[in-house]
Amino acid sequence: MMLIPDLARAKAHHILLQTEAQAVDLMAYIHDLASFEQAAKTYSLCPSAKIGGDLGLTKPGVVVEALEQAIFSVPLHTVSGPIQTCHGYHLLWVKKRQVP
Repeated sequence: MMLIPDLARAKAHHILLQTEAQAVDLMAYIHDLASFEQAAKTYSLCPSAKIGGDLGLTKPGVVVEALEQAIFSVPLHTVSGPIQTCHGYHLLWVKKRQVP
């Protein structure tokens, strides 16, 4: 587990799915942020689906730990995952990140 500074911030989108297989299959159809947002609207189980999976400006302590760790470590501007949490399996797209 990496220690994330309290002042760190990131702008990310996610897609929540029931199974790892669903997440892996969906990754093949995501090529950019627009296709990620469309996939979120169509397939995500999270209420954020209606806004393309937008998590807003995320800071440490806001989302579950596994997702937080991914938000502050995966490459920017690409689909990442699947990330398992207590809610299911997530795909992630991080638009920007600021870590002091």
